[in-house]
Amino acid sequence: MKQDSTRNTAYTVDCEDYVHVVKFNPFDSGDACSLIAYGGNNYVVVGTCRFQEEDAEVEGMQYKTLRTFQHGIRVDAIAWSPETRLDALPPQIRFCTAASDRKLRLFTSDLQDKNEFKTFDGHSDYINDLVFAPKEGQEVASVSDDHTCRVWDLEGNEKAHFVLRSPGMSVCWHPEEAFKLMVAEKNGTIRFYDLITQQAILSLECEQTPLMSADWCLKNTLKIGAVAGSDWLIWDITRSSYPQDKRPVHVDRARLFRWSRVNENLFATTGYPGKTTTQLLVHHLGHPQPILTGTAAVGSGLTWHRTLPLCAVGGDHKIFFWVTEM
Repeated sequence: MKQDSTRNTAYTVDCEDYVHVVKFNPFDSGDACSLIAYGGNNYVVVGTCRFQEEDAEVEGMQYKTLRTFQHGIRVDAIAWSPETRLDALPPQIRFCTAASDRKLRLFTSDLQDKNEFKTFDGHSDYINDLVFAPKEGQEVASVSDDHTCRVWDLEGNEKAHFVLRSPGMSVCWHPEEAFKLMVAEKNGTIRFYDLITQQAILSLECEQTPLMSADWCLKNTLKIGAVAGSDWLIWDITRSSYPQDKRPVHVDRARLFRWSRVNENLFATTGYPGKTTTQLLVHHLGHPQPILTGTAAVGSGLTWHRTLPLCAVGGDHKIFFWVTEM
């Protein structure tokens, strides 16, 4: 894996296909390496990464593919299960995908003989995002263009069903309070649901559309971030239902928003995969300008490393990695 300064990426990994989505495992899998999954036109690859920023014996970056899972259809979103363990005997890999046929697929593998997948049916339109319950990993939530958020058990049974007022773009689970779910809608509304009463408990407003992506800050769960139109927006949910901070960043409309997992003031946004290069911008709330600008010929997906200020974006036969300051 080489240092690639031409596009100011820190590292790149070559892939066999266009990468539609890329996702670091956000949970501790019991191994020194980080798990990463990426989805192409008909498969998901699971691999491990180790960076010189965390291990002095690594030169640059070490990447190793663990297994390629046949998927048969384009992969649009990936969520990791907290039950994934590399230190178990045998190891367990578990993740869920959303695909262009409106189905969820739950994959479970021991990286040897056991490779199973289950299909969850119920959405009637494109699925935009999905997430595992972060504590036990026994449920998956998904949001769709069909104006619903659905919560499933691991057998594919629907446990909860929320009717939305517009397409659901992002869904996040509270890291500690297992009954709280955040759903962001394209019309600019972000709602928080109580899974026990199955009622909305709080809502935030963008006052602009289309909202394309939102994220819950895990380092400070009072903070929510989103992109709508060409702006990023930040809320402190204790202060107001309207954003405390917003800034125009992407001329061609913003596409994704992701908080860093190591610093509550650090986040990244991407522009729309357009005809020209795709921009990745890394922002720090203490700085008026982006602290890093990355470009990729085409880009899709955006994910942060679990313990490093390092993010990755998929692209044409490549994954790009950028390292930033804290």
